[in-house]
Amino acid sequence: DAGHGGKNSTPGKRSPDGEYEWNFNNKVLLSFTKEIEKYENVKILRVDDASGKTDVPLKKRAADANHWGADIYLSFHHNANTGVWGTWTGTEIFVHPNSSARTHYIAHDIQRALVTAYKLNGRGVKDENFQVLRETNMPAILIEGGFMDSLIDIKKLRDDAVLSKVGIAVAQVIIKLEKLKKKKEPALNKADVIHPNTNSIDQNNNKEYIASFKILRFGDTGVEVKQLQTALNITNFKLREKVDGIFGPDTLQALKRFQSIHTPKEVDGIFGPKTRRALNSVINS
Repeated sequence: DAGHGGKNSTPGKRSPDGEYEWNFNNKVLLSFTKEIEKYENVKILRVDDASGKTDVPLKKRAADANHWGADIYLSFHHNANTGVWGTWTGTEIFVHPNSSARTHYIAHDIQRALVTAYKLNGRGVKDENFQVLRETNMPAILIEGGFMDSLIDIKKLRDDAVLSKVGIAVAQVIIKLEKLKKKKEPALNKADVIHPNTNSIDQNNNKEYIASFKILRFGDTGVEVKQLQTALNITNFKLREKVDGIFGPDTLQALKRFQSIHTPKEVDGIFGPKTRRALNSVINS
């Protein structure tokens, strides 16, 4: 999960300038997910609100992870000290006092990865009785990636390239730990794709178009998102706002409306293989 929630959903949990912790957390989580989904046999469950609109209760987060049967629980956070600017610095990891040796092993590997990716001091792996660590049934690790109220650390937190590197670094720890194999590039099927070099879809001759097989989710940007937005408009699951290449709340809701009709068993707001096939099928029908 990305710890806490976004605007107006969590008291406090922000920098002295008013930047919400969840926004930093979410960027790391999205980068982590994008990297690890390049590998086989990986499933991700977000137990926070992916839109940031609500702060999902900690008890529910832990219960959802347990019910789903997760192998590892990662909670992405960023730290705070007094809430006013200071010069404290560093990353740290929290695990439950009764956690397994395996949990500690993973935590120490992640801590080393954080120090390298953030280029900040490491404050170590510490024991804490946090609810998501206490009530989960799998190795659970809470990551604190630098201080939001640090004049040193905030420069890293405001740098999206750094946050992206952090997500990738944490993913690589899990990839190596689980010895995951990278997915093979799928064969392209001209009848089932959209052209990557166009922002529109030719409704009269769509078999000539080739689409990216990239998985798209909330927070993504780029030409692939524009293609998805255009396709949703064409199939009458229209966006309220313009096609802008930003996978925001409007695109998320339009995609979920489409999924509720065409992939009712997969209404997750993620544009993956099943949803892509369904969308192309509707376009070509």
